[in-house]
This record gives sequence, C-alpha cells and structure tokens, in this order.
Amino acid sequence: MVTAMRWQVDRRGLMAAGTALAIGGCTTTRPLRSLASVAAPAPCLPRVQVDPTRVIRTVAGLRPFRPSGFVVRGETMGDTRLVHNYGHGGGGISLSWGSSRLATSLGLPGHSGSVAVIGAGIMGLTTARLVQEAGYRVTIYTETLPPGTTSNIAGGQIFPTGYFSDDQVTPQFREQAAAAADYSRRRFQIMAGDDYGIRWLPTYDQTRMTGPLVPDPRFPGRVRLSSDEHPFPLDNVVRYNTMYVETGRFLERLLRDIRVAGGQVTVRRFASPAEVAALPERLVFNCTGLGAAALFGDTELIPVRGQLAVLIPQPEVQYAYSLGAGYMFPRGDGILLGGTYERGEYLAEPQAEDIADIVESHRGLMAGLRCA
Repeated sequence: MVTAMRWQVDRRGLMAAGTALAIGGCTTTRPLRSLASVAAPAPCLPRVQVDPTRVIRTVAGLRPFRPSGFVVRGETMGDTRLVHNYGHGGGGISLSWGSSRLATSLGLPGHSGSVAVIGAGIMGLTTARLVQEAGYRVTIYTETLPPGTTSNIAGGQIFPTGYFSDDQVTPQFREQAAAAADYSRRRFQIMAGDDYGIRWLPTYDQTRMTGPLVPDPRFPGRVRLSSDEHPFPLDNVVRYNTMYVETGRFLERLLRDIRVAGGQVTVRRFASPAEVAALPERLVFNCTGLGAAALFGDTELIPVRGQLAVLIPQPEVQYAYSLGAGYMFPRGDGILLGGTYERGEYLAEPQAEDIADIVESHRGLMAGLRCA
C-alpha cells in the first residue's frame, strides 16, 4: 500500500524542496564522517502525527517559473522607467531581499520623486521596503493583498529551489542568483525571531552521492550521518541548519513596516502596460509574478502548481526534513507537508487525490521512524 501510494506521489511531481541541495562531493566507496557526526548519538525525534483527520487546511499556489531564470531588467515606457523583478519560481521567499536589491540598485540611482511598486507578494514588499530604506516615498499598487498572495502559501525554507532549468541559464545568471540568495540569507538572519516568524531548525536531507561533504556556508553545521545516527528508514542522510519563515506572519509584519514608514497601498488591477505608464510615479517596479505573463507579454512564464497539506501544530516538533516522502516544515500555524511540483497547471486549487497521496507518503515515513 505505501509503495503504491509513494509511486503515485512521485508520478504527480512530488518535490522534496531540499532533496537535491546536498548533492556534491566526490564519490567514494567509504563515506567519511566528521568528528561531530561520529560523536553524535542517533536523535530520538518526536514523531509527526500524520493522519487525514489531523489536516486543518489544504492549499495550492502557482509558482511563476521561467526556464531561463528570474527577470531583473529595466526598460523605458515614454517618460516612465520600468524595472522588472519577477519569475522566481519556487525560490521567491529565499531570493526576495537579494533580487529586490538588484532591482532597486538598477532603478533608483539618479531618480527623484516617489516610486511605485506593482504587486504585494514577497517581491513587491521587499522591493518597497528597500525603496523606503533608500529614502524614497513608495506606493504599492496591487490587485491582491496578503494573506491572499501566492507568497502566503510558500513553505518558507530559506534555500531557493525550482527557479530555473540547468540547461537554459548562463554563468552570469548563476552568479547573480547566488549573490541574491546570499544577501537574502543575511537579511533574514538579522530578522530572526518571533516577531517576523523566522527561526533556525535542524534539517534532514537525502543525498545522491557518498563521500566527503564540501564546506558550504549555505548549510551551516552540515554533516553526513550513518544509518545509526538518524532515525529515518533511509540511507545517505545529511543534517544541517537553515532558517524557516512563517510566511503569513512575515508578510503581515513587512506590510506593517511599510505602512509605518509612510508607504501607501492602493488596490487596483492593471489591464495593460499603458495603464502602468499612466501612473503619476516616474519609476515603477514590476513585481507581479505570474501576472507578468498577461500584463507584459512574457510568454516564457509557466505556472508550477504546489499543493500542501497542513496538520495541527505540534510544538514539540523542532526539526524539518526534505526526503523522498516529501518535505515537512513545522511552523506555528501548522505542520506543512509538501508538496507537488506540477508544470503547466493553472488551477490554484488543491486536488483531493494529490493531498491524500501527500499525507499517505509522510504517514509511511513516520511509521518507519526509529527511536532507541
């Protein structure tokens, strides 16, 4: 039963957000372990109570994916300067501060007067906040406010995944994306705490390679674990630490900060670039995500649907994982079980069969959890 259900989930595109993050190092027949790994006993982790009766909500969102990567680019429309900042796929939260810094660094120099930002997801809000920090007045124009944005549905692990195709990006893009991710990590670090809903958690991931792990600042404390050093019924497991964002709380607090600093919010929809050019602000940041396909004619944008099952919160669960069964992120608003990665799906509604597969996959994993 578990095997059959697991195959269905994989077939529908279940993506463990961090499964491929720890791929690397040289292959060898004798895995090397750090002293920290050798000394650490196998943890007895609290079991996530996975059961359909404990599901408190199900959600689905459409990631704005571009095979060639996200867009940060400027153009001129009459006497209006337009700077695009969209198309971040499954990496929006993780890239937010850094990508918005790229956009504001492109648009603000030499500008005088107020600034407009279109969109109130994570990119719109971080862009607006950086505009304010640079000393400009800002107005956000948006069709939807939190908690109605796609960003509110994101899992919130601070590591960008699923936002480009390997064979369609340039070395220059990879360098730009790495710089954006690095700046975002540093911004999130100084915001960690209950107010913004950001916390560090040990995270268990599964690798495809054996051998020594190359030091990587993206994964502080990363060690490879032998089968007796972790409780999962799996091989090739690593543990590291990373941050997680309770997205609903974070977006609400960020919008609060913008308003406290004098930012204005106007709810409206734009039907054409001409309407954008008619705004009173001469500098406009386009942070419309998937909406840029219709508004600005970006035919490369593809929706990638992600579905989540959210369980009753368990405060005792103080770890996360991204394993073959999917990913589990514990947050104050519930335990997130994910999630699907479905290209070309435009319907932002959870599907009962997929949700059942997600729950069953995680239930099977928890049933095999070892505890000495």
